[in-house]
Amino acid sequence: MRRFIPILFIFCFIKPVQSKAQFESFKDSVVQLYGLVMTADSLKGLEGVSVVVKNQNRGTVTNDKGVFSIVVLKGDEIEFSSIGFKTKSVSIPKDLTGNQQSVIQLMINDTIYLPATIIKSRPSRAQFERDFLNNPVQDDYITVARKNNDAATRRILAANLPSDGREASNQFLRQAGTKAYYAGQVPPQNIFNPFAWAEFIKAWKRGDFKKKSSSTTRTSPTPSTTPTPNDIYNPKH
Repeated sequence: MRRFIPILFIFCFIKPVQSKAQFESFKDSVVQLYGLVMTADSLKGLEGVSVVVKNQNRGTVTNDKGVFSIVVLKGDEIEFSSIGFKTKSVSIPKDLTGNQQSVIQLMINDTIYLPATIIKSRPSRAQFERDFLNNPVQDDYITVARKNNDAATRRILAANLPSDGREASNQFLRQAGTKAYYAGQVPPQNIFNPFAWAEFIKAWKRGDFKKKSSSTTRTSPTPSTTPTPNDIYNPKH
């Protein structure tokens, strides 16, 4: 226990000295920055200019005469910004002698060129009526839906649009179901079925087989056979 008493005494004596040295070092690095912000062309004091210390989120603004005052540290970078003027930056020297620094900052106008605007005179009543009547009006959703649901449009879309994944999978499942249903037996022949003949005549009048034969002639060099009612009820697998 007696060994630790001298060590504790030395520590209690050195710690205040070290803290005082740190405080003196920090006190020496503090700088009172004050100055004046003016316009570069007319040397007029600017009001409301933001004076901000970068990366420290603190600052001040100039008064109605353009004067400001702020406490900074040596080595800080001060940024001056205002609407309509270019941003300027000033660095505080690290080897600055003393704890005060004055600055006069001139702000340059930031010119922004906007695109040209053409102002035309107000049209007359006759010109307005002519342009209003000749202006094309786009179809609404109901009109577009009615046009797409037309019988001729639906036939064209059904003939040209490719089937999606759901339609292709449903067709494959139907074909597989038909094969499984007639597995081990002869599929029925609808050559003598009057209902099949009625559907065949309707399809012939609509021209379904005419389009099918023309497409088959373009894709295959072999001549197409005459369609029968079996082609309607029993598609080829």
